Amino acid sequence: MTTHHDPTAHVDGAHAPAGRDGSPPPPTPPAPPAHSRPRLSRAARLWRGRPEDPRWVRPALLALLLATALLYLLNLSASGYANSFYSAAVQAGSQSWKAFFFGSLDAGNAITVDKPPAALWPMALAVRIFGLSSWSILVPEVLMGVGTVAVVYAAVRRRFSPAAGLIAGAVLALTPVAALMFRFNNPDALLALLMSVACYLVVRALEDGRTGWLVWAGAAVGLAFLAKTLQAFLILPPLALVYGVCAPVRLKRRLGQLALATLAIVVSGGWWVAVVELWPASSRPYVGGSQNNSFLELTFGYNGLGRLNGEETGSVGGGGGMGGGMGGGGQWGETGWGRMFNSEIGGQISWLLPAALILLAAGLVATRRAARTDTARASFLVWGGSLLMTTAVFSYMAGIFHQYYTVALAPYLAAVIGMGAATLWERRERLWASLALAAAVTASAAWGYVLLNRTPDYLPWLRLPVLVGGLVAALGLVFAGRLGRRAALAAAGLGLVASLAAPTAYTLSTVREGHSGSIVTAGPSGAGMRGGGPGGGGGFPDGGFPGGGTAPGQGQGGPGNGGFPGGAPGTGQTPPNGQAAPNGQNGQNGPNGEAGGRMGAGGGMGGLLNGAEVDSDAKKLLETDADAYTWAAAAIGSQNAASYQLSTGEPVMAIGGFNGTDPSPTLAQFKKYVADGRIHYFVGGGSGGGMGGGSGTASQITSWVEANFEEVTAGSATFYDLTSPTD
Repeated sequence: MTTHHDPTAHVDGAHAPAGRDGSPPPPTPPAPPAHSRPRLSRAARLWRGRPEDPRWVRPALLALLLATALLYLLNLSASGYANSFYSAAVQAGSQSWKAFFFGSLDAGNAITVDKPPAALWPMALAVRIFGLSSWSILVPEVLMGVGTVAVVYAAVRRRFSPAAGLIAGAVLALTPVAALMFRFNNPDALLALLMSVACYLVVRALEDGRTGWLVWAGAAVGLAFLAKTLQAFLILPPLALVYGVCAPVRLKRRLGQLALATLAIVVSGGWWVAVVELWPASSRPYVGGSQNNSFLELTFGYNGLGRLNGEETGSVGGGGGMGGGMGGGGQWGETGWGRMFNSEIGGQISWLLPAALILLAAGLVATRRAARTDTARASFLVWGGSLLMTTAVFSYMAGIFHQYYTVALAPYLAAVIGMGAATLWERRERLWASLALAAAVTASAAWGYVLLNRTPDYLPWLRLPVLVGGLVAALGLVFAGRLGRRAALAAAGLGLVASLAAPTAYTLSTVREGHSGSIVTAGPSGAGMRGGGPGGGGGFPDGGFPGGGTAPGQGQGGPGNGGFPGGAPGTGQTPPNGQAAPNGQNGQNGPNGEAGGRMGAGGGMGGLLNGAEVDSDAKKLLETDADAYTWAAAAIGSQNAASYQLSTGEPVMAIGGFNGTDPSPTLAQFKKYVADGRIHYFVGGGSGGGMGGGSGTASQITSWVEANFEEVTAGSATFYDLTSPTD
């Protein structure tokens, strides 16, 4: 038999059904080559997003990011220089590349901050470009917040629905402590961003077992170490364990990949440490926070094990042992499993923490029968493990602990909420899933009611709608599998609104007010106080500080004493939320060096945690002939020194570092600086060695200066002219 060749065999559509008359259909024109197809512009691709996504997804994401940026930028300059301790280091880094590299507090490179400098670098670069201002310091922090929201969305969206990613991003953006710290210049903003990036990269690595993703995750953790040292390592155990068990490659390869990721951590975080440790100590600044001028000592002591056991040598008080031991109550509040829910911490982070724990458990139940390499379960383990590990450490650490540290929990909590809600929603026809979803909403509404009730004068009308709305939504969610889609969506929407209403209110009160000083809290006045209220004393015996005073930014000071023991100079009045006012009011210098109020004038306790007053006369005095000296002045404690430095733009030496307890400079070194004509003035009225009082080098220097140099008064402050000895 002869086979005849079909001339249309190589034409697209030639084998389609023939027409009714038996003739073959007309051939389909071939598709144009790929290079000739119209290509979407980058802006169009950004707007469109994934091809499989509904059209509303990418506009919704961009709207979320834009809304987050606008929310965090709102009233940003009200915080002035925020934490002047770090702002002074930023200003120094914008003037001196050496100060930039080491994280020096002043351009003369006398001493560094008590952290690595990575968090300072974006701000210092912004100040170099745009000049010194509140916006140039704080806008980089806002961008980190927007970036963190984007990373959390991307991580959740990869395995779950777009709605899950949007819920996670919204929860993060509306967490009060996140709104606080992504508008503030502490290292915690960069830490939260890099920890989120690390989790995202581990999730990517778990999808296909590619080594590159895991190595980049290690690099992110290493960079986070250069932001806040060992806190970056808290999530390493769960991340390593999850990858070691769940990655879709052979065990031997998994172990090798984890080794490479560890090497990436060492390289990305250790290069700077190696340079500092190998650099001759005589030609670099003193490592602030250490007692032996060693960054390794700082890392494993004051910023490391000391935070866990309370034995931070050189801490506030001049020595260790303030923590009181694991599991008990010390100077930094009660430790234990309930710490994240107490009156001090609860309003900062815990609004949705009960719901997150419920959803995490439910998500793991839903994926319990999945394969070892299931990425949904692995995602729950990555984000949930990070949440549990960090929460446990924060709950039981006996050393220095501040409310704003809890911003580290926000990305993990938000991701778990988004993933858990999406997982249970997909299974809502199963009774256990609908009950778990209802339980999460009920827990959020009930706990929101409790937290709002802790500040009874703040939006008293909101408590009942939050509770009732949450309970109604929970009832609807119990029957979500039996209701029509619209009714079920209405119940879910009401539950989301009821869960987010209370933290959103706290977030809005946070962005409406300025925050400055070393200890800041989110929410309305009284929301984050030790002991639960202004002037409360859960943190120190009988009050926020020894003797019954309250920490600056932590409560309302008594008339005439600014809330400090012994009556430190001050008006005693703090603005709403207990924070020192911006733009020079109440002891915090404004962005342009405007004179401040009276809190902490001339040093004293007011300069330990908040900046000191710098009026126009003092500023003029320090600026006179400042170019002829390495340091225009020296002051006890970093906050005192920072205030004068930010006001004048001239380097000011911080004697004793942050607490005034660091042995830098020694009395002999200081005498040599004076003999060489490198310091012009000494700022009088300092605390003389931190809260612990007068046994350190700061006290010795103060006594020597007061006995040997002429006293000069400028405005309300007292100075000593180190070029005019009394003899």
